[in-house]
Amino acid sequence: MPGSPYLEEPPKRLTTWKRVLSFSIPILLVSTTLAIMYGVVFEMLVGYTVVFTLSAILRK
Repeated sequence: MPGSPYLEEPPKRLTTWKRVLSFSIPILLVSTTLAIMYGVVFEMLVGYTVVFTLSAILRK
C-alpha cells in the first residue's frame, strides 16, 4: 500500500470505518424497524442518546 503508515500489513483487529459500518448499520436498521412497529421510537432515541453520552464520558 503506497503511503501506508504500517511497515508490512495493518495490525489485526484494526477498527476501520468499513468494519464499524458493517455491524452498526444492520443493528440500527433492525432496531429502528422494531421501534416503529411497536411505537417506541422516542424511547429508542432516548436510549441511544444515553448510551452515546455515557460512551463519550467514559472515553474522556
